[in-house]
Amino acid sequence: MPELPEVETVCRGLRPALVGRRIASVRVLRPDLRWPLPEGLGQALTGRRVDAIERRAKYILMRLEDGNVMLAHLGMTGSFRIRPADPARTLLPHDHVVLETDDGVSITYHDPRRFGMIDLIAAGGSHKLLAELGPEPLDDLFDAAMLSAALSGKRTPIKAALLDQSIVAGLGNIYVCEALHRAGISPRREAHTVAGARAGKLVPAIKATLSDAIESGGSTLRDYVNADGGLGYFQHRFDVYDRLGQACRRCGDKHSIGRIVQSGRSTFFCGNCQR
Repeated sequence: MPELPEVETVCRGLRPALVGRRIASVRVLRPDLRWPLPEGLGQALTGRRVDAIERRAKYILMRLEDGNVMLAHLGMTGSFRIRPADPARTLLPHDHVVLETDDGVSITYHDPRRFGMIDLIAAGGSHKLLAELGPEPLDDLFDAAMLSAALSGKRTPIKAALLDQSIVAGLGNIYVCEALHRAGISPRREAHTVAGARAGKLVPAIKATLSDAIESGGSTLRDYVNADGGLGYFQHRFDVYDRLGQACRRCGDKHSIGRIVQSGRSTFFCGNCQR
């Protein structure tokens, strides 16, 4: 499932095509994705100028001139594809929503498994999926003190705590594994013990991991592509994720990457340098 860097990359790809443009037409090709699409989606978007494309956690927010917001989540296989508008183009089997702008650009939401979602937020309103989200990890306000306070008293493993979107928003399995390795913290360590000095190492590790991944266009392991159809490349820079049995880049050949299962997900780590 796309995580923060992949969603941020998609937002950056969509902005040049959408921000400041009007949506000239909308085709909704099926009634539902993961959940039913909102009634009147096409009518709500058509003719409106797009004022901003923003990201909140793993969600894409398309802000319209009338204050309404289209909220989207890519699920496991969702993507937005940008192409020149062409009435003669044959739509692909899993193209579900097609927007065309007033300058002749087509933006298609494509999702083979349909685990993604699209919804509308009325002007001035809120959405239940955004209500309980924690701070953005790349925000300047997210620091060691904030993380320490959020982890205080928590006896779950730090890996599970960081995946809790109410503690910090947008982190997923890949980048938590990578950030914990950079910080030298075991994924099995109880979360409350990371508060303080360890949080002082973990916060910059999280920020650096995410920033490096965004610079690389995210990670393509299976289905993810950016808005131009290109692949991400951060998977070539993984230190631990999906590197079971390979040498730890910090410790050398004497110590290899291990794997455990936490909360039903694979956790990759070095048992030597992560404590």
